[in-house]
Amino acid sequence: MPNLTPTRKTKRQATSAVAYTADPPAPDDPLLEFAPVPHTHPRRNSITADLQREFIAHLAATGIVTAAARHIGKSMEALYKLRARAGSEGFRAAWDAAIDRGVSRLEAGALTRAIEGEERMVVSSGKVLGTEVRHNEALVMFFLRGRLPHRYGKGDLVPGHPDYEALKSRLRAEWQAEAAADRASPENREANLKFFHELKQRWRGEWEREQAGLTRQCQTVTK
Repeated sequence: MPNLTPTRKTKRQATSAVAYTADPPAPDDPLLEFAPVPHTHPRRNSITADLQREFIAHLAATGIVTAAARHIGKSMEALYKLRARAGSEGFRAAWDAAIDRGVSRLEAGALTRAIEGEERMVVSSGKVLGTEVRHNEALVMFFLRGRLPHRYGKGDLVPGHPDYEALKSRLRAEWQAEAAADRASPENREANLKFFHELKQRWRGEWEREQAGLTRQCQTVTK
């Protein structure tokens, strides 16, 4: 599996697959050993062999064709024209292989979310109370069916099936226990206490201002 580097500012935001960039392939990576599209009469704006390899390397790292095109300063139209030219078999194969690496990165990100869950805010009455880890059961079942079709195939394990419901209940209980343990950690307790203390102080300030306003009104009436 490629080394994935988060590009988001905070670690917990780096759950989406598009939030990661893999290490670019090494110069001796077989992916870059393709035969580039030849240019019999190269011009100043031609996509040279070096640019083709740079494009493929960036595509393998990001999985995004538009990003790789911008990286080498060429348009999508020019790259697709190059891909369709005679003698582009090696370039096309490298392009497809780089996309496959991007799909693997996408799968890795989704698998991480399925196993670890995603941190979401807990909101009540418009107030943020904290965060909790939530799991996407549909995503979990997607991987189980894809990886173990003989056990979790759609024809055998569907909602309502006893094994499905038993697995669902067990996973939910485990996730709830993990989420409760996470919320009960010293770090979260301290953060929650600080949050409620600040909230209490703010409400007390608002109440005191309201009382002061009522007092002024009463004084005006008595005068």
